Amino acid sequence: MANIDVVDLGGQKVGSLELADEIFGQINEALLWEAVKHYRAAMRQGTAATKNRKLVSGSGKKLWKQKGTGRARIGSVRSPLWRHGGTVHGPQPRSYDYAFPRKKLLGALRSALASKFADGKLTVVESFDLSEPKTKLYRQALDKLEAKKTALLVENGQSLGKNLLLGARNLPGVELMLNNEVHPYDLLRSERVIFSRPAIEKLQESLKKSVPKGRKAQVA
Repeated sequence: MANIDVVDLGGQKVGSLELADEIFGQINEALLWEAVKHYRAAMRQGTAATKNRKLVSGSGKKLWKQKGTGRARIGSVRSPLWRHGGTVHGPQPRSYDYAFPRKKLLGALRSALASKFADGKLTVVESFDLSEPKTKLYRQALDKLEAKKTALLVENGQSLGKNLLLGARNLPGVELMLNNEVHPYDLLRSERVIFSRPAIEKLQESLKKSVPKGRKAQVA
């Protein structure tokens, strides 16, 4: 098993944590691509719309009789053949979301964690607690943890405190999330991912249960 240092908010090492090989030992890039594609598809608003002949303005009355005028037959001024007529087969409001198997999502989450760990962009802190809920204090702490650009803070629901909620909510480029809500896309789009020790322990415990038996034996 690999080990990762556990630090305090000052960047000083206070312990270490064992990381399971079946979670942090393999990266499946194809699965990560699928998970990101699904997430971004679900985020699409799908509000593009055009007016068909039912929606455009204009009378539905037949403009002239069918035969005898020498002109082409026409049934309505709303015809798609005419200027200002309805659009044929244009986009309509829709959802771009589609089913994505839970096993694949959990596999992508394991790969995203492994990718961050391999890149040295995964940090584990003993706790996010500070004496005061001040944005300035959390900004100083993140600077010491080398979170210069974008950072994802992951906390356990039972350990989430008011100081962290108030102190981190106004930090630009910083997102706070619970460990049971983390998506592979959230991990990949943030430069630095910072877990509290209870959060990563709980997440690692739950992800172990989702690892296929054949893979457990292979890693072991």
